[in-house]
Amino acid sequence: MTKLRAIRGMNDILPEETPYWQSLERTVRALLHSYGYGEIRLPIVEHTELFKRSIGEVTDIVEKEMYTFDDRNGESMTLRPEGTASCVRAAIQNGLLAVPQRLWYAGPMFRYERPQKGRQRQFHQVGVEVFGIATPDIDAELILLSARLWRQLGIADDVTLELNSIGSNEARKAYRAALVEYLSARREQLDEDSQRRLESNPLRILDSKNPDTQALLNDAPALADYLDDEAKADFARLQALLDAAGQPYRVNPRLVRGLDYYNKTVFEWVTDRLGAQGTVCAGGRYDGLVEQLGGKATPGIGFAMGMERLVLLLSETGQALPVEQAADLYLVSMGEAAETEAMARAEALRDVFPEHRIVLHTGGGSFKSQMKKADRSGARLALIWGEDEVNAGTCAVKDLREDGGQETVAAAELPQYLRAALA
Repeated sequence: MTKLRAIRGMNDILPEETPYWQSLERTVRALLHSYGYGEIRLPIVEHTELFKRSIGEVTDIVEKEMYTFDDRNGESMTLRPEGTASCVRAAIQNGLLAVPQRLWYAGPMFRYERPQKGRQRQFHQVGVEVFGIATPDIDAELILLSARLWRQLGIADDVTLELNSIGSNEARKAYRAALVEYLSARREQLDEDSQRRLESNPLRILDSKNPDTQALLNDAPALADYLDDEAKADFARLQALLDAAGQPYRVNPRLVRGLDYYNKTVFEWVTDRLGAQGTVCAGGRYDGLVEQLGGKATPGIGFAMGMERLVLLLSETGQALPVEQAADLYLVSMGEAAETEAMARAEALRDVFPEHRIVLHTGGGSFKSQMKKADRSGARLALIWGEDEVNAGTCAVKDLREDGGQETVAAAELPQYLRAALA
């Protein structure tokens, strides 16, 4: 029989790894709560049309990377490749846009890509979206919020902020025409991927990783020369706000982001610690997206951070891996009556000590094997019931970490005894 395995690029996250994830998730959740952002939970599956209309039909994501299928009614469905479009759809559908909204979400996304370090086909993101605020102060807030997260995680020195403004849709159209004219005259000098993008999504050529293409772009028209006055003023104000907050950044004129819905501010947090997958957080403005998806014209801005890459970065930079919490108490029993007593006592103790980890041995086994498992659990104390303890209404308490021997405690006095022992 063929051995069943996980789908390529869709990885299990094992118990020894999850403490890292849990610690990261707790930090992110607390930070977003402190800034006044509310959590929204979104479906994993959406109508394919949502992503075609938002991301753009000629993007790599829609053309090559989406997991799309027909449901039983023949409707085209897609596993979400990103979260912004779903969040916008939800905000429109549920009438959330009458007032400004600060929202966040977390969960798996899906793209059919070549799996490699930091890039999987099922990956996890935390996304943050703000609707209804058009001024660059909210751009600055999102950037400073993410910067605070890096400080809390201990990786602030390992990430760099890159900024750009890509202007209005009209400015980008004019720039796109100029860029296509320049590159078309030099088409034979472009790499194969850039030649393909020249027809479909020429702005993505700006962030090509091919050094020859990058050299060719040195004399290309500059996007900054095509920005409208409003975009220039907003970008200048954003930089002034970041300067006043002491936040370092680098203006990268070739930063455009890969999705059609962006306008004005775009930004990325990048690192050189993860090889080719150097972007750990990215986002920008999408002031036309709500209207594009059927809502009233509403400004928007957001970012997403990749959890896999952040976990990798924490590991690469030597941040301490949170240790899986050891048990505080391990309950051992011998005989049917003792098993019954231990089960009841375990539930009673969980009522009294909800903050402690209490593990009840199940599955039988000799006293020796149970005590070995108690020791391996990392528990401080083993609580032991046998026939004698049940008949006497007592419990044997053994200290597993210090040479404290074993004490007999009346069952009625056990909570009081443990409160002092665990303090």
